[in-house]
Amino acid sequence: MKNNQIDTFIENCQYLGLKKLPAQYESIIDKANKSNVGFLDFIAGVIQDEANARRERSIKYRLKMSKLPQPYNMLQDYDFPFQPKLKKKLIMDLATMDFVRRNESVLFVGKCGTGKSHLARSLAMIACEKGYKVYYTTCADMLNDLNTGVYEKTLMKRIRKYVNPELLLIDEMGHDRFYPNKNKIQTFL
Repeated sequence: MKNNQIDTFIENCQYLGLKKLPAQYESIIDKANKSNVGFLDFIAGVIQDEANARRERSIKYRLKMSKLPQPYNMLQDYDFPFQPKLKKKLIMDLATMDFVRRNESVLFVGKCGTGKSHLARSLAMIACEKGYKVYYTTCADMLNDLNTGVYEKTLMKRIRKYVNPELLLIDEMGHDRFYPNKNKIQTFL
């Protein structure tokens, strides 16, 4: 391609929101020249690569906006044999995200250290991967945030942060306490 053609090509890619193609067009052309694929297969492959790249960027963006703590918890890493009373089938049904589509709530109840947070965060990650808007918070952080909103007269704006996501994950509800200043937490034995 001539320089003017390359500039126009890159501008058109940017206009269309294509990110991968302008950065890798030379290697893509070389690959096409070396292969015996037809024009339709070639174009379909280029479009598929762009679609995959866009999906990946979208998932990364949703994960970032979700505020899920890292490292991310994966469902396949959960030790189901450690909790024999837990019905794995129920968790796998939740992983379909049908409960989100039906606007249903899920509450994990159990003793500390049983993996409730791991499961909830894993499901939230799956929701991000499936295209849902997710937001993670702890109960204490949410209460502190809303309390601050009362004093700063920004409560409605802050409430929207919690009602807009399709999946809101409120973690550590059972053992968090509301501490106005986390640096002055005292432990009582």
